[in-house]
Amino acid sequence: MVYSKVEGSGEAFLILHGFLGMSDNWKSLGIKFAEEGFEVHMLDMRNHGRSFHSDAFTYTDMVQDVKDYMDANQLEEAVVLGHSMGGKVAMQFAVSYPERVSKLIVADISPRQYAPHHQEILAGLSAIDFSLKPSRAEVDEVLSAYVPDSGTRQFLMKSLYWVEPGQLGFRFNLKAFVDSQEVIGEALPAEMSFEGQTLFLKGANSNYIQSKDEELILKHFPNSSLVEIANAGHWLHAENPKDFFSEVVRFLAL
Repeated sequence: MVYSKVEGSGEAFLILHGFLGMSDNWKSLGIKFAEEGFEVHMLDMRNHGRSFHSDAFTYTDMVQDVKDYMDANQLEEAVVLGHSMGGKVAMQFAVSYPERVSKLIVADISPRQYAPHHQEILAGLSAIDFSLKPSRAEVDEVLSAYVPDSGTRQFLMKSLYWVEPGQLGFRFNLKAFVDSQEVIGEALPAEMSFEGQTLFLKGANSNYIQSKDEELILKHFPNSSLVEIANAGHWLHAENPKDFFSEVVRFLAL
């Protein structure tokens, strides 16, 4: 079963992180949501964080992981929030098991297909030779040749850990990601929809959700609204956590 961090008590609230992320990315917001009266479950998706590694890496697999997690923890129904890849999982979970989702929140991703666009990041991660026992600074130096944005590199390096004294490694399963690059951008199956209350949040500086996506969003999620988060890009929950939190809490109070 996938690993999780749980905060608070009350109505179940699942948070599904994005590609190459982990539950730790949501710790601060998770605590704040718990203070609003929710039992917040921040999951590490398969092949990420402290969860198990598997060659199988599809949205069908990840949806099953969420269902298995809810079943094992006797969660009949939950608010489900997903960002980016986690948003794709959340959408597919909602259309597959609508009775298990009280409200759905999708952060900066639409149901459409996205072309592969993580090649440089995956190439940079693959270029790191851990047999040379690099330091964190040396890992950053190798990555910088492929990923010039320091913020993105810091995000990736949050998955570094000490495998043993003097030996760093990544918690995520890089091989599975390289072998499954096409999976991340897959579209939601065309015939599936979710009638429950749904909130889409878009970073004002992000192009992941475009005006052309709005018709498709309403086709799959007819009871949905779209709210833009100012001064934020794709990592809207990290770049403007105050407004992100406020919009989610407002939606949950409806």
